[in-house]
Amino acid sequence: MTAAPAGPLTIAVIGAGGKMGMRVSDNLVRTDHLVRYCETSEAGRQRVQQAGREVTDAVTAVPDADVVILAVPDIALGPVSADLVPQLKAGAVVLTLDPAAAYAGLLTKRSDLEYVVAHPCHPSVFLERTTPEEYADTFGGIAAPQDVVAAIESGDEAKRALAESVVRVMYAPVLDVHWVTVKQLAYLEPTLVETVACMVGDLLNEALKETVHTVGVPEAAARAMLLGHTQVALANTLKGDNPFSDACLIAMDYGRETIIKGDWKKIFNDEQLDTVIARMLHLNDKG
Repeated sequence: MTAAPAGPLTIAVIGAGGKMGMRVSDNLVRTDHLVRYCETSEAGRQRVQQAGREVTDAVTAVPDADVVILAVPDIALGPVSADLVPQLKAGAVVLTLDPAAAYAGLLTKRSDLEYVVAHPCHPSVFLERTTPEEYADTFGGIAAPQDVVAAIESGDEAKRALAESVVRVMYAPVLDVHWVTVKQLAYLEPTLVETVACMVGDLLNEALKETVHTVGVPEAAARAMLLGHTQVALANTLKGDNPFSDACLIAMDYGRETIIKGDWKKIFNDEQLDTVIARMLHLNDKG
């Protein structure tokens, strides 16, 4: 792979006062890059200023930026990119944090710009943590190492290296950056991790509440049993640590028959991917 660019870059963070904008800015501020922080909401501007950073208007920050990070909600990326993309210099990198808008074709395009999406994987449940800070950092970007999955819409190796150098610092500490296509990244997020994994996590929480409030099991006992067995379930299924017992396999089959629809794997076809992204971006809302 082509080496990362030498010397500092000029970076504009759009939405610098939002949740992800603050997270990436907290890391970028520690680099040698010239970073400009842009925020339009009053609450967001106050957060940026309270963090000791100066707020810059986008009209000033964007024209000479090497990288423009659009740290705004997916549903805002269409109008935001329409406003900002015409102002960018040729060769600049437009970096978004989620693939939905890019996959749906909502970003304003220019042939002389590079478009990159980079989404953090968050620290693995199997990560070997050694410090209190690493244990406390469940989201990533502070102390616990994480991987990142990214996509670039061109085959420009130099631009890919430039983008990766920024991605590694804004999501730091980063173990590895995995490069895929925009469509593949969309199948990872939302399909794999939101449609499936986050839904399962929420289902576990619902099951915990039912165990406590409907069955009457003391919450401390139910929570201890669930958290420990969740670790075992993930280790057994995703790492192959230990086989499940025969009785457990029977209970698992009952769970599938009772809870899971037989055609659930349809979420991995393009039509269903388009459906969930349209819902996320409110593409079919009337008015």
